[in-house]
Amino acid sequence: MLDIEDFKKKLSKKSRLMGIDTGRKRVGIAISDENKIIATPYTTIIKNKYSDFVKEIIKIVEENQIKGIVIGNPINMDGTTSQSSQSAKDLALNLSKDVTENVTLWDERLSSQGAFNLSNDLATNTSKKVSKLDENSAQFILQGALDYITR
Repeated sequence: MLDIEDFKKKLSKKSRLMGIDTGRKRVGIAISDENKIIATPYTTIIKNKYSDFVKEIIKIVEENQIKGIVIGNPINMDGTTSQSSQSAKDLALNLSKDVTENVTLWDERLSSQGAFNLSNDLATNTSKKVSKLDENSAQFILQGALDYITR
């Protein structure tokens, strides 16, 4: 697992990234364009066994030529770590061993709320908002990291 600056240095000019919003069961996935400008919601994975989850991540990485993974870090509003942020860190460490060493954490405070509000702005019905919340949250996380990386 890398800090954001080391992560940024390892990226080539044209490379796609994956954003992950992890939950206990549902994991939202977003991917970027190769210029690292726009994050797009991709899918939601239902996480049962870690080995199956990693296989799905590897498949997405290979199919989309992903060169780095950004995982949302759900730290508390006051900046302290939470149990969920420890889980995100553990996932980042595991994915850096099992998928690619180019993995970083990104502050995801308010990503779910931001994604839900964006859905409101787009006048999406509530059931569709909820079903797409994880991947939209992953998009929100990845877009924040992209904006930082390309500034």
